Amino acid sequence: MSNPLNLTLVLACSLPIAGLANAPVDLPADKSALGRALYFDTNLSLNRTQSCATCHAPEAAFTDPRDNGVGGAVSLGDDGKSLGDRNAPTAAYARFSPKFHRNAKGNYVGGQFLDGREADLQGQAGGPPLNPLEMGMPSEAAVVARLQENPVYAGVLKQLYGADIFDDAHQAYLAMTDSIASFEQSEAFAPFDSKYDRYLRGEYQMTEKEELGRTLFFSQQFTNCNICHQLKPLAGAEGETFSNYEFHNIGVPTNRDVRARNGLPEGTQDAGLLAHPQVEDPSQNGKYKVPTLRNVAVTGPYMHNGVFKDLRTVILFYNKYNSRSAKRQINPETGQTWAEPEVPENLAIKELETGPALDNRRIDALIAFLETLTDRRYEPLLKP
Repeated sequence: MSNPLNLTLVLACSLPIAGLANAPVDLPADKSALGRALYFDTNLSLNRTQSCATCHAPEAAFTDPRDNGVGGAVSLGDDGKSLGDRNAPTAAYARFSPKFHRNAKGNYVGGQFLDGREADLQGQAGGPPLNPLEMGMPSEAAVVARLQENPVYAGVLKQLYGADIFDDAHQAYLAMTDSIASFEQSEAFAPFDSKYDRYLRGEYQMTEKEELGRTLFFSQQFTNCNICHQLKPLAGAEGETFSNYEFHNIGVPTNRDVRARNGLPEGTQDAGLLAHPQVEDPSQNGKYKVPTLRNVAVTGPYMHNGVFKDLRTVILFYNKYNSRSAKRQINPETGQTWAEPEVPENLAIKELETGPALDNRRIDALIAFLETLTDRRYEPLLKP
């Protein structure tokens, strides 16, 4: 399907009823359909201004398309003033992240959010409504009360989860998050129809530049990309999500513009994986989950804090670890030397220093290849 997310249907089931801005007028007794309605419903935020889709918008490859006064680096909350400290990751292809665990090598893997703190999509869906910097609801019970305002939601939830579902606010909240997770597991979020996917099926012929980028990407002799951004054991395997879902500190600098606006003091460190409630090892400080590269060319700004605006800057940032050129030690977005890492310890030096320095031709080729990972419906968003 070229457009598996039927936005017309979404809007059709979001017409006003009983004075509520986004209440559906009818819904089938289907978890995914219910989850779709809930995903777009701003009534589930304190001031009724924000939904899941606000920060994970389908038209923006499930990222936050708003400027928010910080160039889109982080998201603005339902109260119209609270700013987060992390960039909203795409919800596309998120269902492929495994549950949080340690692998055979002892490395932490998977989970949802940048620090893996929720095991799965259902856990992730339950976070934003109760986060004071996001949707701002005071409790699960308050969210459930909003659900009960809508007789359509109430009826469908009872059909799907039992007539007594509202007897326990926590169970009703879990029913809501289960429905949203069901929608996020649908093909709408993971169509696998990019140029790269079509190439694998023999439906698209890559340009010379794209093919060079593909070769570079999958070869550890020439780049370090696939050390972290390849899940399947063989290059060219269908269903590749371009993340091994491990956690690394790659030396990303502080986003000082965001920190100047969101009220966190100078020198604050985002602990990353160390902030996970199950992780106490200081060697995990500053590590973040490797993101998927699906739709990466249209989901800037980049890094966990949105500190880089352009995809080329990201590749140049990686390249600085392998280049002795003074020119390559300059951040093109600031004209200054690359800033120091926010968390200087625990850097993934082995991975970062694998491979030779890249010249402009190879950098351009990698960007061309990364653009082929864009879902078909987002290809119009690519820069000329």
